[in-house]
Amino acid sequence: MSDWNRHDLDAFISSEDVYISPLRSDGVTHGTPTRIWAVVVGNALYVRPASGPTSRWYIAAIKRGAGRISVAGHTHNVTFHQASADVLDAIDSAYQASFDDTSSVTHMIGAGPRSASVRVTKV
Repeated sequence: MSDWNRHDLDAFISSEDVYISPLRSDGVTHGTPTRIWAVVVGNALYVRPASGPTSRWYIAAIKRGAGRISVAGHTHNVTFHQASADVLDAIDSAYQASFDDTSSVTHMIGAGPRSASVRVTKV
């Protein structure tokens, strides 16, 4: 496991076209890419499913723990981990700062998506 470099993180900050593909149950095949919003807190990358903990990609990501994330024409192999509770407020703030001009940000910082916050780590 390695940290994201600044170039990678800047790509996530500047793009709204981010796609996540957790591994399927066979542990080899990646799921259908799903468009998501990603935010950066410090040197870490976080994502949330709009439908909260019942999201299919979220369930697969947490259960399998691995997959891919794509941004700006680059695809990265990653691991997925439930975000720790001590960073949830900072993730909320990052969503508000990054997507403040959209009406959906209120939903993304709500209880459902917040409870399903995921840290994405580059492999």
